[in-house]
Amino acid sequence: MTYVKFNQPSLKSVDSFLDSLLNEFPAFPGNSFHFPPANIYERKDAYELELNVPGRNKDDFKITVDKNVLTISFDKKDEPSNEDTKQIKREFSLQSFKRSFTFDEKVNADNIAARYENGLLLVSLPKKEEVKPEVKQIAVS
Repeated sequence: MTYVKFNQPSLKSVDSFLDSLLNEFPAFPGNSFHFPPANIYERKDAYELELNVPGRNKDDFKITVDKNVLTISFDKKDEPSNEDTKQIKREFSLQSFKRSFTFDEKVNADNIAARYENGLLLVSLPKKEEVKPEVKQIAVS
């Protein structure tokens, strides 16, 4: 599996710098450069992709495949306001994101599956079965 392209690669180093800087200020609501962290595993029959995205519902995600690019996105929805409740402090919020992963011809794109469990979005990219040349026996005459 070919590793992943960031949508904004120039922001990757800026993002990690800001994350380390902003971790010292817990009241800061976050930054707009956030991408959910991902783990990629290779198994015998499939590649497995995990995204750490707690606090969402499985219906919140949009997953598309176009050619050899898998794109996972989440659009932040406005939270309903309650006139009886006054928010005093906000330390976390759900941020919209879009991540794209490029895969090679070994992946069977027709059978990609996803599930959401305990804050992890798990995407399975099954490998195509290898076509082995058929052994043909030639009779000697």
